[in-house]
Amino acid sequence: MYSFLSITTDFGILNISKFLPLLRRHYQLFSAATSSPHFSSYGLENQNEEIDFNSLFDSCTKTLLAKRLHALLVVSGKIQSNFISIRLVNLYASLGDVSLSRGTFDQIQRKDVYTWNSMISAYVRNGHFREAIDCFYQLLLVTKFQADFYTFPPVLKACQTLVDGRKIHCWVFKLGFQWDVFVAASLIHMYSRFGFVGIARSLFDDMPFRDMGSWNAMISGLIQNGNAAQALDVLDEMRLEGINMDSVTVASILPVCAQLGDISTATLIHLYVIKHGLEFELFVSNALINMYAKFGNLGDAQKVFQQMFLRDVVSWNSIIAAYEQNDDPVTARGFFFKMQLNGLEPDLLTLVSLASIAAQSRDYKNSRSVHGFIMRRGWLMEAVVIGNAVMDMYAKLGVIDSAHKVFNLIPVKDVVSWNTLISGYTQNGLASEAIEVYRMMEECREIKLNQGTWVSILAAYAHVGALQQGMRIHGHLIKTNLHLDVFVGTCLIDLYGKCGRLVDAMCLFYQVPRESSVPWNAIISCHGIHGHGEKALKLFREMQDEGVKPDHVTFISLLSACSHSGLVDEGKWFFHLMQEYGIKPSLKHYGCMVDLLGRAGFLEMAYDFIKDMPLHPDASIWGALLGACRIHGNIELGKFASDRLFEVDSENVGYYVLLSNIYANVGKWEGVDKVRSLARERGLKKTPGWSSIEVNRRVDIFYTGNQSHPKCKEIYAELRILTAKMKSLGYIPDYSFVLQDVEEDEKEHILTSHSERLAIAFGIISTPPKSAIRIFKNLRVCGDCHNATKFISRITEREIVVRDSKRFHHFKNGICSCGDYW
Repeated sequence: MYSFLSITTDFGILNISKFLPLLRRHYQLFSAATSSPHFSSYGLENQNEEIDFNSLFDSCTKTLLAKRLHALLVVSGKIQSNFISIRLVNLYASLGDVSLSRGTFDQIQRKDVYTWNSMISAYVRNGHFREAIDCFYQLLLVTKFQADFYTFPPVLKACQTLVDGRKIHCWVFKLGFQWDVFVAASLIHMYSRFGFVGIARSLFDDMPFRDMGSWNAMISGLIQNGNAAQALDVLDEMRLEGINMDSVTVASILPVCAQLGDISTATLIHLYVIKHGLEFELFVSNALINMYAKFGNLGDAQKVFQQMFLRDVVSWNSIIAAYEQNDDPVTARGFFFKMQLNGLEPDLLTLVSLASIAAQSRDYKNSRSVHGFIMRRGWLMEAVVIGNAVMDMYAKLGVIDSAHKVFNLIPVKDVVSWNTLISGYTQNGLASEAIEVYRMMEECREIKLNQGTWVSILAAYAHVGALQQGMRIHGHLIKTNLHLDVFVGTCLIDLYGKCGRLVDAMCLFYQVPRESSVPWNAIISCHGIHGHGEKALKLFREMQDEGVKPDHVTFISLLSACSHSGLVDEGKWFFHLMQEYGIKPSLKHYGCMVDLLGRAGFLEMAYDFIKDMPLHPDASIWGALLGACRIHGNIELGKFASDRLFEVDSENVGYYVLLSNIYANVGKWEGVDKVRSLARERGLKKTPGWSSIEVNRRVDIFYTGNQSHPKCKEIYAELRILTAKMKSLGYIPDYSFVLQDVEEDEKEHILTSHSERLAIAFGIISTPPKSAIRIFKNLRVCGDCHNATKFISRITEREIVVRDSKRFHHFKNGICSCGDYW
C-alpha cells in the first residue's frame, strides 16, 4: 500500500505537508473540467464527500491527469478500495501505459480473481500478449484463486502460438469451462486464427448451447481461412435454427458475398439490414459500402454513404477506396477533400488510397506531397502497408528509382514489399532488374514466396524470354499444386505464349479454370501477337459459347489481334460489339482502332476517327497515328501527329525517334538533325535497342554494334559468311533503315551489326545445327533485318523466332509468319 507520508508522483517523492498546497491546484484543474466544487480549505476530512471521482475518472484523457488523480486517490484514502484501484488499472491501460497499470495492480494487497482478470485484460488491450499469459499463470500458481470464465477469453486472444493455445485449452477443460459460451467462442477464434478450422468446427458442433457470439466466431473463422462457401452454409444453419443475424454477422458475411460474386445474397442481406434497423450501425454501413464497391456498384455505395447519420474515418476511407479501386481517381479525390472539410484527419488507410489515386492520375506533384505527409508522420517506419503503397505509387508513375529507395527505407519488409518491387521493375520494362531482385528475395529465408511472387516473376521472365528459367518455376508450381491457380496459370500461359511456345500455352489454357475472362484474355492476346488473328477470333467465339462474359481487356486483345493480322472489318465489328456488352471504349480501345486503321494504310480514315472521338486524344492515340505514318512514309501527317503528341507528352523520347525515322527514311537529314537536337535540349536520350537469347540457361543480351561479348570475333566472322551467302541468293541491303547520314560501306556495317543479327549469329555458333533459335528484341525489328532473317532461316535450315516490341515473327524456309505485314 502507498505510504501516506510520502507519495510517488510525476513530481517526485513529496512530503505530505508540501503536497497539500499543490493538491489544491491539481484538484482545481479537475473541477474546471467536471464542474465539481473547489476546495474550501486544506483539510481532507470533509472534502471526500465533495469530490466527484466519477467525473474525475471521465476527465482523465492524458497520463499526466491520471497520475494527478492517482495522487488524489492516495491522499484521500480511496485507493484502498479494490474497485477504485481496478478502475485506475483500467484507466492507465486505456491511456496506453500498461506499466503504470501493473504498478497500481502490484500495490493492491487483497487481490481477487476480478482484479487479476482486469490486469490480464489490460495487457491484452495494449498488445502485451506474453505478459498477459505470464500473468495468467501467476494467477493459477501463486494465488489461492482459480480462473473463472471471464479469465479465458482475453488469455486465449493473447496466445501467439498454437502451443500456448493448447495449454490454455487444457486449463479450460481441467477447470470445467469448455462449454461456457464465451470461452468456447474464444477457443473457436483461437484455433481459427492458427488455421485449424477443423478443430474449431468440432468445438462448435459439440457445443450444447450456442449464442450469437458462437455463431459469429464460427462464421468469421471460416472466412479468415478462405472457406467462404462453408461460411454461408453455417449462416444457413443459423437461420434454420431461428437465430437472426446481428450487426457482427452482417459485417462478416457481406465481404464473402463480394468474394463469391453473389450479388443476389448481398442484396437480400441489405434488405434484411433495412428491415431490422441495422443500417444505423456504423460498421454495418461501412461494410455495405465496401461490398457494393467490390461489385462496382458505386451508385449504391454512395447512397449508403449519404444516408449515414454518423460517419467515422473508416466510412470516408471506404467511399474513397470504392472510387479509387474502380478507376475513378477524380471522384475519390473529391471525397477526400470533403473528408478534410468535415474536420477528419486522414489515417494510414486514407494515405494508401491517396497513393493509388496519385498513380492513377499520373499526378507526379501530389505523389511527392503524399510521400512527404507520410514521412512527417513517421508512418513509413510504423506500418509496412504504407511503405508498399508508396512503392507501388512510384512504380506506376515510372519513377522506379524512388520506389527502390522507399523499399530500402522500410525497416521490416514483408513478401508484398518484394513482390511490389519485382512487379514495379517488370511494369517499367526492366525485367533484368526484376529478376535480380527476385534472386535477392530467394536468399531471404524468413520471406515465404506466395502467389503474388510467382505472378510477378513469371511476367519478368516472359518479358525477356527466359523460357528455361520460367520452366524451372513451372516445375516448382506443379509440385506445390499452384499451377492450376487461375492467376498463376494465366501467367504461365502468358510466359509460354510470349516465348513462342503456343502449343504449350494452349495445353495450359485447357488445364486452368476458365470461368473468368482472365485466361481467355491471355490466350487471345498470345495468338494476336503471333499474327494468328483468325485463331484469336475463334477463341473468342468459344469463350462466348462457354458463357464467359468478355471484359474491356478482352476487346483490347481482340482489336490488337485484328491489327496485327490486318483484319480491319472484323476490328470495326468488335469495336461496336463491346458497346453492346455495355463496355464503354477507353483510350486504349481507341488507340487500338487507330493502330488497326493506320497499320492497314487507312491513314486519313484513322485521322478522321481521332477527330470524331468523344474523349480527348492522349499520347497513345497520336503515337499510334505517328507509328502508322512511319510505316507508310507519310511525312506531312506524321509531322502533324508529332506536334499534337509533343503537346500532351513531350518527355517520351520514343516519339522523337519515330519522327526522326520518318525523316531519315526519305533522306531528309535536316529534319532528322532538328528532331534530335530538340530531344537533346529537353535532356532526353534514346532507349538503346537490344536483343536477347537464352542459351544453356543463360540469357545473353546484345546491343547494336556490341564489341564486348566474349565470342565477339566468332559472331562477326559468322555474320560475314552469312552476308556473303545471302547476297548470292539475291539479298540487297536496304539502306533506308540506316538512320545516320554516312557512306555506303559504313551503312552496310551498321545493318550487319544490328542487335538481332548479333544474337542470331551467336545462336547459330552456340547451338546444334538445324535447332530452333529464339530472339527477343525490345524495339520493333527493322525491315532490312526482317528480310535478312528470312534468308538466314533458309541458309541454315533453322526456325528462327523473333519477338519484337509489337509481335512475333516465325521465320522458316525463307518465309515469315507475318506475311511481311507488321
